[in-house]
Amino acid sequence: MPFPRASGLLLHPTSLPGRFGIGDLGQAAYQFVDFMAESGQQLWQVLPLGPTSFGHSPYMCYSAMAGNPLLLSLEHFQEQDLLGEADLQIGVGFRPEVVAYEQMMSIKWSLLRKAARQFLAQDSEDDQQAFDEFCQTRAHWLNDYALFMALKDAHGGAGWNYWDGAIAKRDPTALDIWQQKLMDDIALHKVWQFQFFQQWSNLRQYANDHGIQIIGDIPIYVAHNSADVWANPEQFHLDPITGEAALMAGVPPDYFSDTGQLWGNPIYNWAHMQNDGFQWWLHRFRTMLEYVDLIRVDHFRGFRAYWQVKQGETTAMNGEWVNAPGDELFETIRQEFGSLPILAEDLGVITPDVEALRDKFEFPGMKILHFAFGSGPDNPYLPYNLSANCLVYTGTHDNNTTVGWFHSLSEGERQIVEAYIGGLSAEGIHWDLIRLALSTVANQVIIPVQDLLGLDSAARMNLPSTTGGNWSWRYPPTALTTAIANRLRHLTELYGRGPAH
Repeated sequence: MPFPRASGLLLHPTSLPGRFGIGDLGQAAYQFVDFMAESGQQLWQVLPLGPTSFGHSPYMCYSAMAGNPLLLSLEHFQEQDLLGEADLQIGVGFRPEVVAYEQMMSIKWSLLRKAARQFLAQDSEDDQQAFDEFCQTRAHWLNDYALFMALKDAHGGAGWNYWDGAIAKRDPTALDIWQQKLMDDIALHKVWQFQFFQQWSNLRQYANDHGIQIIGDIPIYVAHNSADVWANPEQFHLDPITGEAALMAGVPPDYFSDTGQLWGNPIYNWAHMQNDGFQWWLHRFRTMLEYVDLIRVDHFRGFRAYWQVKQGETTAMNGEWVNAPGDELFETIRQEFGSLPILAEDLGVITPDVEALRDKFEFPGMKILHFAFGSGPDNPYLPYNLSANCLVYTGTHDNNTTVGWFHSLSEGERQIVEAYIGGLSAEGIHWDLIRLALSTVANQVIIPVQDLLGLDSAARMNLPSTTGGNWSWRYPPTALTTAIANRLRHLTELYGRGPAH
């Protein structure tokens, strides 16, 4: 589908300010939308919204369809009389610039359970009717997800392939027994999903009403320990005895890693998926489009060919490339939904056949300015080598901040950057790169909020291939000032990206 000339900001909801230890869908989210409108932005990009597992990575979720209950606003629950004022007297000791995962989780889960039980106990006919309708229309994923989460808790958090054998393999009798046994817990998980859909839909509508579209994110693979794999084992290559991934995802050795990256996600059984008309993918895209307006498809190259590694390997070295039916998949999706509001994450070593797949469906690819200055005039990320149908970033959630990146360069590399942009301005390198991005021919530009604020490496969202300390950055309540909004709006309008264009 054609994309107009526009710009926007990259910010995951966990990074919003607030007094409850983690960003949520409450007042600060609406204030962020107000800031975006004030600064002339039309795109809000978020990371995957699913319920996160160990490490809190939004790219490793318990479900590809569900929302993360930790993003729910406690203040909205108070407005519904599901929590009282005394329940919200938390937050003492939480640092405003960091998500306090360990301190926050036990407190928030306790309040989420209290609110959900109160919701189930109330006698509001309208609320119950809306809840019942939600459960019926999302039953294709909600029932399995709610049971999966209740089962996970009942088994001490263990992966599904370590559960009792009968329920791990979804024996019908075992399913009936466990559904009865965990009925109350299952109901709680369904309430949280209903509330997430309500809160997120209200926020999305508010954004749309202010001329802002939301860009969501679909990771190509799903976590092994997820409702998706447990409920749909035929869609994946699994060991029939242990349930482990028989074929694992990753990327081969390259300039950055001698052993490659072994992600461990189970590889899709693409032959099965194609035979059933890609029904699982159609459900996934249909569900995603209930949450967002545009979809960034992560690791797009895997839809043309993917790197698979056999069970038992400890690195990605001994793998092989296998073709994927991406052409058939996206054609099926186009027939189902019409125009495809898809953006392709095509970073890394991209071969001509991957570019051909991207271009056949006219998906915009991604260009990162941090990558533009290291390899001479043919560098595809340099602004004069860009095409209009692409999405330009200063950096992404996986990159350093622009200030951190610039200070990490050698003296010679910094000189190249300074020469290209005509020297550093008084506003700083972050504004120089924001200006450069906005001035390009690219139809769309996305700026991480960390760059808008000129923050250094301490504000980095994620350092790939590391655990601990990631996904925890937040901005303080007063950081996004009117002065910043005015400066950004000026540049946005100067380069023809304002709402009037």
